[in-house]
Amino acid sequence: MSKLKTNIGSFLAISDFISLLNMSSGFLSIICSINNNFELSAILMIIAIIFDSTDGWVARKINRQDNMGFGKNIDSLSDIVSFGVAPAVFIYSCINTTQSILQTIVILTSLLIVICGILRLTRYNVISEKIDTTDFIGFPIPGIAYILATFYLSGLFNPHIAIILSIIVSLIMISNIRYPKFDNKPLIGFCAILIFLLILPIKISVFNINIPAIILLLCCLYYLIINLIKR
Repeated sequence: MSKLKTNIGSFLAISDFISLLNMSSGFLSIICSINNNFELSAILMIIAIIFDSTDGWVARKINRQDNMGFGKNIDSLSDIVSFGVAPAVFIYSCINTTQSILQTIVILTSLLIVICGILRLTRYNVISEKIDTTDFIGFPIPGIAYILATFYLSGLFNPHIAIILSIIVSLIMISNIRYPKFDNKPLIGFCAILIFLLILPIKISVFNINIPAIILLLCCLYYLIINLIKR
């Protein structure tokens, strides 16, 4: 039996660097949350989602052979930073500045996000090659970062609602509810334009409500709720 090559270059592909950009965006989001720069933190979580949506597409385009599962693992580990730890630190840092919210509830909610995120990704890695479905089992983990980020950027952020949403979404992530993957190209294109407008330094607002952010938030909540109703 030949000796297994263990140098990192033997594992890395272009798509893995995109996964690392996802993780880097999540890490920088955490730093911004710690420094109370919540707007930039939210934008960085959205940028992380863009990279996460791109790495799989790139892997397919370059016909990547990932027999060792390196790509799947680096993707999952990056996701837990960007969509588990980053939103957890975001909601803790953001809401902990509001004295009317019990600190213990905020801490437990943040912890729940991380725990459910790890459970969600671990289950995916275990079952991904063992079940015949193109659906997500449980709400996709980027969704919680997406919801919290757009909720904050919308200008309508409410700490009580944010906690309730975080608990509900975290639990749905580890549920057995199936969520179909996006295949509506016009809708994907429309959302991509809104995301581009959202991360621009120029705000598109009416009565202090960020229009791209609120539309993106409502689209995600619709995706969350409609599949609960269909169950």
